[in-house]
Amino acid sequence: MRRCYSVSPTPSIYFCLPTFETSDRFHTPESYIHLWTGKSAKMCCKGFLKVMMFVFNGVIFLAGAAILAVGIWVAVDRVSLLGFIEHIEEAPPELAQLANIGYLLIGVGVFLTLVGFLGCCGAVKESKCMLLSFFTIVLIIFLVEVAAAIVLFVFEPLFQKILDEIEGKVAKSIEDNYGRSESFTSVWNSTMNELKCCGYTNYTDFMGSPFVNSTSLYPVTCCTNSSGPCNEMAAKTDIAVGCFQALVNLVEDNAILLAGVALGIAALEIAAMVVSMILYKNVGK
Repeated sequence: MRRCYSVSPTPSIYFCLPTFETSDRFHTPESYIHLWTGKSAKMCCKGFLKVMMFVFNGVIFLAGAAILAVGIWVAVDRVSLLGFIEHIEEAPPELAQLANIGYLLIGVGVFLTLVGFLGCCGAVKESKCMLLSFFTIVLIIFLVEVAAAIVLFVFEPLFQKILDEIEGKVAKSIEDNYGRSESFTSVWNSTMNELKCCGYTNYTDFMGSPFVNSTSLYPVTCCTNSSGPCNEMAAKTDIAVGCFQALVNLVEDNAILLAGVALGIAALEIAAMVVSMILYKNVGK
């Protein structure tokens, strides 16, 4: 069976196209147009999802590479960067583990890099195995982050107790090693200059230290409001904030930014999981 169409503006000229009958209707050229349009829209949507998946995982890959680079730097420069921890007498085991932070960052960086690579390959190759593996890994990471946030909230008094114990240990280490160990002194000077602070708590942390005993002076960051030598009287008058409190103030001042970053990461993870599942269900269609 055929259906004929006239050619405007000359109605006398026309052409005919076949239609194919099925059990319930005829498939006309119009139906083929609708069918082609539907397939095109579906392919366009699928391509958009693949691009989004590639972008999500590209961000994860780059973040992992950055963390890996920082971890390698910390591990290589471990002595000068974290040497002061080794001088803290009777340090809690938790604090001693900070000496291995470089290796931890390397592990996290490698893991994130592999996750990003897995997601990109899964999207490009349309591999169900890779997409499902990516979804599972991101879901586990998301659940661990939620669990960590709950633990920090519930066990806040315990962490405060640990911080109080660390305060005494750090103050003792400053008294024993500031001005004696070059690496320890250098790290503390860099920290105090960066945060504009004095000691862990205040200038009293340096009382009895080799530096004060030999010079009768305190670090210059303990006397920011004094133009003369930073002696005990000037440090007592200035009352510079301690580095721990300065760090707390820095976090509080940027609380909105940090919360935004945390929510952004969570949203990125959820979006990546949703897109990976949509692609997973549409592979082969």
